[in-house]
Amino acid sequence: MTTEAIIDLQLACENTENLPTEEQLQTWASAAIQPNTTANEITVRIVDEAESHELNLTYRGKDRPTNVLSFPFECPPEVEIPLLGDLIICRQVVEREAQEQQITLDSHWAHMIVHGCLHLQGYDHIEDDEAEIMESLETQIMQNLGFADPYACEKEDTCNHAD
Repeated sequence: MTTEAIIDLQLACENTENLPTEEQLQTWASAAIQPNTTANEITVRIVDEAESHELNLTYRGKDRPTNVLSFPFECPPEVEIPLLGDLIICRQVVEREAQEQQITLDSHWAHMIVHGCLHLQGYDHIEDDEAEIMESLETQIMQNLGFADPYACEKEDTCNHAD
C-alpha cells in the first residue's frame, strides 16, 4: 500500500512556467515514500538560483546552486507529527540538467522529487554501497512511474554536461 504524500508547495521563483503541477509532485512523492515511513507531509519549495546558491553554501559549504536540497524533519520521539521534511528545488538547475541529459523536464522533476524524498527518509549516496542502494531504489521508483532509468546517461556515458 502506498502512503499518500501531502505536499505544501511554495513557489519562490519569478518564472513559474513549465513547473510540475501539485498533483504531479504528490504522485511522485507518494511513489517514493517507503512502506515503513509513517510521516507523509513534505514542503516542496521551488526556488531560483540565488536562493539555492545561498542555501547550498550555508548548509553544504558548496559555492553554487544545486538541483535539490533535502532537510529531514527531526522530531522528538514523544511528539507525533507526520512531517517528513522540506525539499528545496532550483528551477533553473533542473531545467539545465534535463537539457544536458537529453531527458524530458517532467522526468527530471520526478527524479528530483524521488531523490529528495529518499534523502528525507535517510537514504544517502556518499559511500559507494549507499549510492548503489539509493540509485537502485530511485531507478525502480522512476520505472514504476513510467520514466526511464535516471542514471542511464551516466551508465552509458552519454550525458552532455556543460563545462
